Amino acid sequence: MNETELMVLPLVVRIERAAPPERTDALEAAAMAVLSLLDDPGEWAAELHAWQSTGKIRKVVRRARGAEWRRAAALPGRTIEHRTAEVRVHPPVPLDAWPKDLARLQVGGTELSDTAEPGEPSGPPVLWENPRLTMSAGKAMAQAGHAAQLAWWASDEAERATWRADGLAVSVRAAPDRDDFDAKVAAGLPVVRDAGFTEIEPGSCTFVAEAPWLLGRVARS
Repeated sequence: MNETELMVLPLVVRIERAAPPERTDALEAAAMAVLSLLDDPGEWAAELHAWQSTGKIRKVVRRARGAEWRRAAALPGRTIEHRTAEVRVHPPVPLDAWPKDLARLQVGGTELSDTAEPGEPSGPPVLWENPRLTMSAGKAMAQAGHAAQLAWWASDEAERATWRADGLAVSVRAAPDRDDFDAKVAAGLPVVRDAGFTEIEPGSCTFVAEAPWLLGRVARS
């Protein structure tokens, strides 16, 4: 494996027919799964380094249920349980070399919804979704993971320690309106701009990560 090889971070969300997770729970779980790996890669430090060294942080979310989920859970990785959601993050792999039991999982079919309006964010960081865009839950999970990763990179060691003590928690919410989202994009906060591989136009701003310590931390748009 070389450091220019295109790699991807696999995420698997458990979606059982009778009990699918709430959309917001799934997005938050995906972000927390990414943060868990960044904070403590354990035996996958080399894979994580190779993935990040490419300069790209591509993530792909697939869904599983029943025996599919059990097979995914038997592979190297880590499961995050968050309210109604279970998301498993696996070590980064070359784009064309997915483990067989992950490669066979479907990318589509992640049209999740919230049965009730999410309440106020529990605290920072808050990952704000662009209200202009329509994304499947799987796509939005990957984007929330990107936002969490950019926020992690923009945080210093003391800020990460505080975040770690809070369980690497995040809140994911749709921005109240377009103007509010645009103001956050212009505030020097970490912003996710999509590469445009699926669903939305290249360069679309999908998420902004907001926390008091992140204001002005990155170059303004």
